[in-house]
Amino acid sequence: MAAGNGPAWAQDTANPLPEFTSHDRVLIVAPHPDDETLGTGGVIQRAVNSGADVHVAWLTNGDSNELAFIVYERRLTFRSTEFLHMGGVRRKEAVLAMKSLGIPEANLVFLGYPDFGTMSMFRNYWGGEKPFRSLMTRVKSVPYPESPSYGAPYKGESILNDFKTILKTFQPTKIFVTLPSDTNVDHRAANLFLQVALWDLEGVIPAPEVFPFLIHVPRWPLPRGFHPELAMEPPESFARSRIVWQKMNLSEEEIVKKHGAISLFESQIAYNPPYLYTFVRHNELFGTYPVIALPDRDGSDIVWEDIESQMPIEGHVVDEDQPQNQHIDSVAYAQKDGFLYVRVRLRNWKSEIFGTDLYLFGYKKGVDFGRMPKVRVHLRWPSLCVVYDKRHHIHRKELKAKFGDKMVEVEVPLSALGNPDYILSSASGRSHGLTQDTTAWRILKPAGFKRDEEIHAIAAN
Repeated sequence: MAAGNGPAWAQDTANPLPEFTSHDRVLIVAPHPDDETLGTGGVIQRAVNSGADVHVAWLTNGDSNELAFIVYERRLTFRSTEFLHMGGVRRKEAVLAMKSLGIPEANLVFLGYPDFGTMSMFRNYWGGEKPFRSLMTRVKSVPYPESPSYGAPYKGESILNDFKTILKTFQPTKIFVTLPSDTNVDHRAANLFLQVALWDLEGVIPAPEVFPFLIHVPRWPLPRGFHPELAMEPPESFARSRIVWQKMNLSEEEIVKKHGAISLFESQIAYNPPYLYTFVRHNELFGTYPVIALPDRDGSDIVWEDIESQMPIEGHVVDEDQPQNQHIDSVAYAQKDGFLYVRVRLRNWKSEIFGTDLYLFGYKKGVDFGRMPKVRVHLRWPSLCVVYDKRHHIHRKELKAKFGDKMVEVEVPLSALGNPDYILSSASGRSHGLTQDTTAWRILKPAGFKRDEEIHAIAAN
């Protein structure tokens, strides 16, 4: 699809990205080595050539890509040290790629957290919990001596503290990070940890502009392979998402250098040669979800159809080979009389197979995020409603679920979420323990309520 000939729904959705200046301090937050080049290889060049100070921080070393290891090393292994070796390989590839784009190694930081484990850390591993243990590397703390937090336990606060240290030290004016709708769990986690860090530092550092980019979406972008003549358009499955899209067009020289930088990730190209080059197109794409404001309806009826039409939140499959597995049709949120109401509409109920998980994580300024409730509501037709805070089953009689025909409504007192300033929320459909489809993580902004209720809830926590 050539530039200017995109689908009708994408024609006017991408505004130009703001220009860089020599006063900019640009931070790229990448979940794995290569994500920074795939999503922002052109941005990096443009920023460097504008005289901006550009730094890159990797959340993980990408050490648990088992298929890439087998193809690249040409052998099968189950030894944890071999996966750590792969993490070292990917680090070296990223250093070379960034050098080719004009960023010195002194501006690069590899945090070394667990590949495919950072979302579990965000959801479940805080405070007094035992650290997360990586399935492949078998370690529970940052294993790379060159990482700034070498030996830090695999807990949420370790990542959050690292992000806050980077933000306070570098004080970026512009940040590029993966979208919270990316189907890769580390990509979602990078966005969520960054968001919490930015909330914690409001008033401490100048507020940067944040530009999320997208990497993993089933059957996007197509066709696979090197097609610099094509435009990077928003995925069609995101047509109703209300994302505000922006783009940056690349010059021929920027396209050539981005292609060259990608070619340095030999360990990843080996197992799927066309895929990485798919991201070399004549533009790069960035999108931002609007915050969902929740006005308190103060006794008035909730008209779900109106809410769904104003802010559609749809589920997306996570495996392009299983498009029939979409379970969630839509999710909608409302607030009334100090309660959060969530309606999940489903394509079907198969009680022996499907379940739905609803995540509701509260954030409150001045309260340690690790101590705030991280609620997961597990729902299964016809009446099962089980509530967890992190990994622990909890009893909350005031949290209720009402099941209907291909629909479930959940009623949650805001006090159960710590009377939050913001709520981070997502829903997923699961089958036999595996996620089939999921919604983007969205930010909800509750309306204000009584101060004495806030104080009581925090004290009780």
